[in-house]
Amino acid sequence: MVVDGGSGVSFEWGGRWSHIKKFLERPGPFTHPDFEPGTEGLQFLLETCKILVIGAGGLGCELLKDLALTGFRNINVVDMDTIDVSNLNRQFLFRPNDVGRPKAEVAADFINSRVPGCCVVPHFKKIQDLDETFYRQFHIIVCGLDSIVARRWMNGMLLSLLVYEDGVLDPGSIIPLIDGGTEGFKGNARVILPGMTACIDCTLELYPPQINFPMCTIASMPRLPEHCIEYVRILQWPKELPFGDGVALDGDDPEHIQWVFQRSLERAAEFSITGVTYRLTQGVVKRIIPAVASTNAVIAAACATEVFKLATSAYIPLSNYMVFNDVDGLYTYTFEAERKENCTACRQVPQDLHFHPTSKLQEVLDFLTENASLQMKSPAITATVEGKNKTLYLQSVPSIEQRTRANLSKTLKGEILYKPFKVDLAVMQMTVARLPLISCFFRAGADRWTGTCRS
Repeated sequence: MVVDGGSGVSFEWGGRWSHIKKFLERPGPFTHPDFEPGTEGLQFLLETCKILVIGAGGLGCELLKDLALTGFRNINVVDMDTIDVSNLNRQFLFRPNDVGRPKAEVAADFINSRVPGCCVVPHFKKIQDLDETFYRQFHIIVCGLDSIVARRWMNGMLLSLLVYEDGVLDPGSIIPLIDGGTEGFKGNARVILPGMTACIDCTLELYPPQINFPMCTIASMPRLPEHCIEYVRILQWPKELPFGDGVALDGDDPEHIQWVFQRSLERAAEFSITGVTYRLTQGVVKRIIPAVASTNAVIAAACATEVFKLATSAYIPLSNYMVFNDVDGLYTYTFEAERKENCTACRQVPQDLHFHPTSKLQEVLDFLTENASLQMKSPAITATVEGKNKTLYLQSVPSIEQRTRANLSKTLKGEILYKPFKVDLAVMQMTVARLPLISCFFRAGADRWTGTCRS
């Protein structure tokens, strides 16, 4: 099947791009002051411009469709997921017989067969599996992700591609990042020019709290119903294997969810925690984010419009953050997110952290993972003592985590170390290669220990 007017043989027909030519071949009241109408803009879209779409889910499907119908022919899409039956109600590029297949491959095949001349190249892998050479080939990158971790990794990658000459940023090394996100009837779209405008880390406070919890918390001192569910999912299921060897936890299997639910209730009762429900259990296991197809369509359209404006330079791009809400009526608001002066990603300047001498190491760990400006995952804390490193806590290696867990209940001054110590924080266990390593130097004071963090 091809779009209306196409024969399936020729890529072009009369009037196919007339809707695009109206924007590129004549001036208008909203065009960029320096824009000169002509045919070059359309030719660039059709023949040269390379776009990368990250994510082929609800937002990604809409993005691929919008970009292809806007004239972008050279598109790559990256997604590590496979199609689940629960995706079919809103991810319209997929059909029931596609369940179990890679999203990126199915989405690419659908667009290639539906839009003549469009070439979508799929990549069924994690974004971390692709190197700098891969990302450097694109003119614009569009994200339709549901993960803060992935956003931060992509942010770090694009920042690492920037080239400075005598301290001056080379504009040619900038790859614009268009980021879209939705949750229920709410959504946002933003334009990021790495090194020039606010990056992902500059506005971490705008993202909701993480749903991944420190292993030490769920293993030894759960405080939330989610902690109990995560304990059963991560620790009890692999240990007990309730449905036999080699049977992985399936979030779509009612028997699996029921088993996790019952064990979570037992865990919650042990620590006097309330609030564990079947619905919550299913949400935690499947990492469910409420999705509405119409919201995906609106945000994808906004993102595709920004891609078009940046690719053609015909219109001034969004500056730089738009929010959308149609829970009760229709509401949109645009504002300019500002670069944070102490952003560890794009500014690379020291940060000061302050802790009381009687604070326990657990409090430091909680601060690093829960603070809206940091949102670290699996921070590794080591102390430098007389030129030698001493591991205070390391979560990513189970044997070391078990051996150093006792330090979490000790105070900074007296029980752990008497001397000032250096703390190295591996910002993210899976993404440390793309995010700066932050070092904190703690100095003992009369009533507090001051830490200066430097990336």
